[in-house]
Amino acid sequence: MVKDLSSTPACELDKFIRDHLLPDSSFHAEARADVDFIGAFLKERCFQGATHPVRVSRVVMGGSYDEHTALKSKSEAKMVVFLNNLTSFEEQLKRRGEFIEEIRKHLCQLQDEKPFKVKFEVQSSEEPNSRSLSFKLSSPELQQEVEFDVQPAYDVLYELRNNKYAELYLYNKIYAQLIHECTTLKKEGEFSICFTDLHQSFLEDRAPKLKNLIRLVKHWYQLCKEKLGKPLPPQYALELLTVYAWESGSRDCEFNTAQGFRTVLELVTKYKWLRIYWTVYYDFRKTKVSEYLHKMLQKVRPVILDPADPTRNVAGTNLLGWGLLAKEAAIWLQSSCFRNCDTCLVGPWGVPMKVEIPQDCVLL
Repeated sequence: MVKDLSSTPACELDKFIRDHLLPDSSFHAEARADVDFIGAFLKERCFQGATHPVRVSRVVMGGSYDEHTALKSKSEAKMVVFLNNLTSFEEQLKRRGEFIEEIRKHLCQLQDEKPFKVKFEVQSSEEPNSRSLSFKLSSPELQQEVEFDVQPAYDVLYELRNNKYAELYLYNKIYAQLIHECTTLKKEGEFSICFTDLHQSFLEDRAPKLKNLIRLVKHWYQLCKEKLGKPLPPQYALELLTVYAWESGSRDCEFNTAQGFRTVLELVTKYKWLRIYWTVYYDFRKTKVSEYLHKMLQKVRPVILDPADPTRNVAGTNLLGWGLLAKEAAIWLQSSCFRNCDTCLVGPWGVPMKVEIPQDCVLL
């Protein structure tokens, strides 16, 4: 049984994470082997013999699975099936149902054909012709499971992955295309899965302790979700807030976990002022991207832009949910997990509520 987080002293938070939040390593190893087999199977079987040219180019894991922030017991991840020979984001959108059915057909075949190291179940949808697909890998003995949301995606980064010397030009070209199609189709944020590689790169080299802090914040979020029972802001917004808090307030690989946790919760209580973005993969140097970024960053807050997709405000539009989460965070800030051995409250890092927007940009 998981110990109560709120009553855990600040000095024991690292132990709490080790004892209660880290996933079982043996389950992860077995699940990894099964996932690799599933990916290879889909690449070999999907669309073979089809008259159209679309084929699976690769299968990539996203979400907690490859970012090393999975929680013990139950976690969620993405399996992104990248398709080549698509020409646009719009084509992915229009043909998504067709692609999902092809993948579903082969996963159901695989479920009947192969004995897996862990339990493999394709989740059935209650809706006919559903555009969503998921499967679960689980171990009842270890009380561990991962549910994968399977999504077909336009392999827009294919050219970039095969041409390292044209990186800046290609990034600018890709984001200009993304912005144009998203605004034309009114589907901003719809295609973030196409940038799963960049989501992984954004987190993969981070300090292990930061990844553990993300685990702690996700566990807190799940507790709030269970208690409140109402729609809350996306969990990914809390993960990005955690990265931002560490980048702006510490950058130390061996920071005080209680301080980091407190900083994130204080940011949640001040959600109305949040304006956060990164310029790792896109920035203000390209005219079309710069103009779009200025427009996005002037929107009603909170604004937390996806570091890999400038059209996606990860904070979402659920202001009621943010309000509920902020009230819960304010209550938690008085709990034992933010108190030192002498019962004094741990102080937060000094972190600004917003990232400034450059006024003068070199436009290309």
